[in-house]
Parts: sequence; structure tokens; C-alpha cells
Amino acid sequence: QVQLVESGGGLVQAGGSLRLSCAASEGTLSRSDMGWFRQAPGKEQEFVAASARGWTFTYITRYVDSVKGRFTISRDNAKNTVILQMNSLKPEDTAVYTCAAGTLDGLLVRRADYWGQGTQVTVSS
Repeated sequence: QVQLVESGGGLVQAGGSLRLSCAASEGTLSRSDMGWFRQAPGKEQEFVAASARGWTFTYITRYVDSVKGRFTISRDNAKNTVILQMNSLKPEDTAVYTCAAGTLDGLLVRRADYWGQGTQVTVSS
């Protein structure tokens, strides 16, 4: 059974940074594309970023337009961890952020094989 556990959420002022981590069961990163999603109160879940396996240990990344240039998704394969570095945060980034594992095509349409429980990110103005 694959487990995904997020951490690193919290309260930050606008313009600040947060680093979210997703700890995955051993082996998950080597066989899965990984993604981050978010859901704000009263809104639908939104794709945020994905890291897909490419050729020879390279990774393809995808981002929703609203976070391009501010958020970075990366992997630490030795630690079975996916990172979402969030800079220049805005109040509209406030949401529950959830990690997921699946295929890139699925993640881009909000489908995943496994989901974490989520971590709250609140950005104050």
C-alpha cells in the first residue's frame, strides 16, 4: 500500500515562502509521476504542479499558469520525498495542498492512483 504524507504547511505573510514535503512509501517515486494539488474553500480542486519521469533520470515538470515562476517541484529520490518550494506567496494561494502519485496524463486532469491527506497553507495579506 502506497502512503503519501505531506508536511510543511502553515501560516505565512504575502510575499513569503513555504516548503512543502511529501514523504512517499519506498519505491513510489521510481515508478510514479508525482503531483501537487490544492483546494481552496468553496472551490474545486486544482492541479498545481507535477514531476514526471523522463529519459535517463531526467524529469519533466508541469505547472498551472498561476504559479509559474514562483513554485518549484522537485524530488529527493534518496529520501523518497517530493518537494514543492513556494515563493512569493499570495493570499490566493491559500488552500489545502495535497500530494498525489500516478501518471502525468492522469495528474493533469486531477486523476491519481494515490493521494495524501493534505496540509493547510494560509497566506495572509
